[in-house]
Amino acid sequence: MRRCLNRHACCDWGDCGKEDAQCNEEALGQELRLFSVYKDRNGTKFWIITEADRSATTILLPSDY
Repeated sequence: MRRCLNRHACCDWGDCGKEDAQCNEEALGQELRLFSVYKDRNGTKFWIITEADRSATTILLPSDY
């Protein structure tokens, strides 16, 4: 997960859709949420979400939502 967290920090949004990727690009210059989608080595999908004010980044499994 650390590798994916680094990817998220470097603006590599992983497997998120085109619309979410575009929203992320627009959010970089504003105070808006960032959202990435990745899979672990077992193929389990998880999300990384950074709050709009950049105060926190959360890693969630779909079952946590």
